[in-house]
Amino acid sequence: MPRRGLILHTRTHWLLLGLALLCSLVLFMYLLECAPQTDGNASLPGVVGENYGKEYYQALLQEQEEHYQTRATSLKRQIAQLKQELQEMSEKMRSLQERKNIGANGIGYQGNKEQAPSDLLEFLHSQIDKAEVSVGAKLPSEYGVIPFESFTLMKVFQLEMGLTRHPEEKPVRKDKRDELVEVIEAGLEVINNPDEDDEQEDEEGPLGEKLIFNENDFIEGYYRTERDKGTQYELFFKKADLMEYRHVTLFRPFGPLMKVKSEMIDITRSIINIIVPLAERTDAFVQFMQNFRDVCIHQDKKIHLTVVYFGKEGLSKVKSILESVTSESDFHNYTLVSLNEEFNRGRGLNVGARAWDKGEVLMFFCDVDIYFSAEFLNSCRLNAEPGKKVFYPVVFSLYNPAIVYANQEVPPPVEQQLVHKKDSGFWRDFGFGMTCQYRSDFLTIGGFDMEVKGWGGEDVHLYRKYLHGDLIVIRTPVPGLFHLWHEKRCADELTPEQYRMCIQSKAMNEASHSHLGMLVFREEIETHLHKQAYRTNSEAVG
Repeated sequence: MPRRGLILHTRTHWLLLGLALLCSLVLFMYLLECAPQTDGNASLPGVVGENYGKEYYQALLQEQEEHYQTRATSLKRQIAQLKQELQEMSEKMRSLQERKNIGANGIGYQGNKEQAPSDLLEFLHSQIDKAEVSVGAKLPSEYGVIPFESFTLMKVFQLEMGLTRHPEEKPVRKDKRDELVEVIEAGLEVINNPDEDDEQEDEEGPLGEKLIFNENDFIEGYYRTERDKGTQYELFFKKADLMEYRHVTLFRPFGPLMKVKSEMIDITRSIINIIVPLAERTDAFVQFMQNFRDVCIHQDKKIHLTVVYFGKEGLSKVKSILESVTSESDFHNYTLVSLNEEFNRGRGLNVGARAWDKGEVLMFFCDVDIYFSAEFLNSCRLNAEPGKKVFYPVVFSLYNPAIVYANQEVPPPVEQQLVHKKDSGFWRDFGFGMTCQYRSDFLTIGGFDMEVKGWGGEDVHLYRKYLHGDLIVIRTPVPGLFHLWHEKRCADELTPEQYRMCIQSKAMNEASHSHLGMLVFREEIETHLHKQAYRTNSEAVG
């Protein structure tokens, strides 16, 4: 082997030397051709002999220019051929030296195994190590986090919309469609052809055949891009007749997709403790419990409800509502905690988290204005992991239905308002109140800051605690979580910062950019319509 390598190296050395000499010869010929001719016997036009006109000189210059252009084109063609030959020889040399197979680490579009030099592999793996894939990064504030965007087979749910894009839309750009299709196919390749180090067992179908997943088994996915490292993909698959989910993490370090892990997630025994702080607002609680009954009691069936009620007024009605649900649905998995004090959301969630005395549990911090689906509860289970991950979904906040549906006599039922459209709502990316996290993580980090009084602020403080720690924060819009519109009142007792946040939230909640514009310019629009009507009537009379 060393002798063959020495012979190959010697041949390559002489070949490169010959190509260099050939390039030097071509360059020398080019210089000779371009050098001006100095024939001593030739007479200069206009000095000796006949007088030549302007046309003669133009023709002579054009002839010389065409000659040089033809020669230059020929030389460029020869140089291009030499470069191509040199490139082909370099590729042959590289192919002889690159013998190391990427193995399962490189996944091409068709799932083929690729080859790459060891230094490239080391670089790609270093990109994964630098990215926030397996370990959370310590960030200075909530503005430093890179949120995920979620997608299904047909739609993408995105945060950054500008004035033209929509919160929910089909991937229109071809590169985005091709990217998501490639990622799903790569995830299926990982599941259907697992490696020895994958944390999953081969399952069999009802007839003993190998269980094969396809694109119809894809449930949802999340992706985000760190501009200096690459794109991370979290994919979830599930067979309709199986309880377990398949979770695949992929990473594209601005190169081929790199498999990070493949695992099986069993959420069949994962109970969620939904904690709702409440003061008065009993009518909203009636609506909340209707959604809770439909989703949690009739569909999910693995939920515990904790209501922390502040004050005495309305407490008896809340008890009556809970007892009514208990008698109708035979549901007893709830806890009602009564606090005779002023409402404080952080205080209520702290008390609700500590009221649970059955060990570890996944908690969903919720508000009475929230409408959620059974699919969201599964997303909550899939994206929170004790000691590793907390889930901060971005809620889709609905606008004032009186403005959105102003052309109707009455707004439609709430269930018909739950659509992701630009004029119906927006992704509430400045809100951090809805979160799924395990009780142990919440207690370890110290819970909510009790120094924060009044409206807002306590959820941001908790969010920042996680950002400053080592846990991974999953931040992404989810289609099954809605914030229902309700009128806001910003109290005079709030601090200037809290009051500003409250007014900002109130303005953002009211209506879309276009609807607010119609309200602002309503008089101008009405004046225009009156003029149009007058002009039309005048023409009809004339």
